[in-house]
Amino acid sequence: QVQLVESGGGLVQPGGSLRLSCAASRRVVSINDMGWYRQAPGKQRELVARITSGGNTNYADFVKGRFTISRDNAQNTVNLQMNSLNLEDTAVYYCNARPGALSYWGRGTQVTVSS
Repeated sequence: QVQLVESGGGLVQPGGSLRLSCAASRRVVSINDMGWYRQAPGKQRELVARITSGGNTNYADFVKGRFTISRDNAQNTVNLQMNSLNLEDTAVYYCNARPGALSYWGRGTQVTVSS
């Protein structure tokens, strides 16, 4: 089992930046697949970015060039650097881990982009 705790959300103006962090209860280097999803009000949860244990990444088209996902094996975290934020990025951001067949979720962190 894996417990995930997200942090780093908050209120930011359009064009601003935030860095989200997901702390895992086990060594992230042992988790094959981790990622970030988001869910805006009235919408389905959607993929933002994923990263494998080997460092391969996958991004949703709407964040390419703006967001960067990374792993910090020493801190046991997976981070999401978000730049050039816009109003449409407002959502609850969830961390996800797939060490095998099962999938684990954190409780989410709110990101609000507003002027």
